[in-house]
Amino acid sequence: MPVISRGFRGRRSEGPPDRIPPGQHLVDDFPVLSAGPTPHTPLEEWSFTIEGGAEPVRWNWDEFRALPSEEISVDIHCVTKWSKLDTAWEGVSLDTLLGQVEHEASYLVAFCDGGYTTNLPLEHVVDGQAWVAYTYDGEPLEPEHGGPARLLVPHLYFWKSAKWVRGLRLQDENEPGFWESNGYHLLGDPWQEQRYWGD
Repeated sequence: MPVISRGFRGRRSEGPPDRIPPGQHLVDDFPVLSAGPTPHTPLEEWSFTIEGGAEPVRWNWDEFRALPSEEISVDIHCVTKWSKLDTAWEGVSLDTLLGQVEHEASYLVAFCDGGYTTNLPLEHVVDGQAWVAYTYDGEPLEPEHGGPARLLVPHLYFWKSAKWVRGLRLQDENEPGFWESNGYHLLGDPWQEQRYWGD
């Protein structure tokens, strides 16, 4: 049963049609929805791993923060029908991370503290489409929003931007993650309203 935390009380409005997908409404705040308790991982225990390549690649927190980062301003869209415009993040592009791994995979599964997983085709996370973000609005990412680091894939519904991400598993097959195994769409394109199986 999803836990709906503080922040789910935005002003509802239509918003610009070229930026708000069908069925969505704008919020001013940043709603928090989680399927379980919020993990609190100390930075000295945090690491990020990419598995499934020729050899695993791993970074601790300091090593990860030393990687080239980008500032990103994007609109985000939740499957529960809220959208938030011009959100500001900083993080490491998946292009940078995957560029350090020798592989021939077509898909990945992101895995996270708390056991959450989500699947993504590689074509949806390369070429400047996805990041592992660790700041929001100029501040370290709070645990309730997925800190210390979360996946950020803003062109898909926000459940694909996995909170508390700890790594990626590269693979040849498209393996459903947590929500996808429970009826959510394998891809989740908000402009196509791909919320659930059959959409």
